[in-house]
Amino acid sequence: MTKFTLAIALLLTTFGIHASADADKEALAKRLAPVGQVYVAGAAAAPAAGASGPRSGEKVYQTACFACHGTGALNAPKKGDAAWKPRLEQGYDTLLKHAIEGIRNMPARGTCGDCSDDELAAAIKFMTEGV
Repeated sequence: MTKFTLAIALLLTTFGIHASADADKEALAKRLAPVGQVYVAGAAAAPAAGASGPRSGEKVYQTACFACHGTGALNAPKKGDAAWKPRLEQGYDTLLKHAIEGIRNMPARGTCGDCSDDELAAAIKFMTEGV
């Protein structure tokens, strides 16, 4: 009986090692996969996976503005908060200018370096709705 148990244990161990080796090969292949591609001058380049159009104010807010304006970090006014009123009284163009150029603790374009002026304007409108 012990020989039979030993034979079964050896068989199961062999299958386990083989299955583990296959999983390790797949994980290794993923780690070694190329990160990018090289194109030779004159060759047709792959289409760029760029933006498909302007982002909505809500999308810009969620991806770039929320870190400060959603939490109030560095005294940033939160979405829909009354702290926007004195800023809006300066004029919308001034508010947009400050968003583009930066002011006090806010860097230029906030944390959205690839946002267009129109996308920043949409984000401002989204944050100041209801004020």
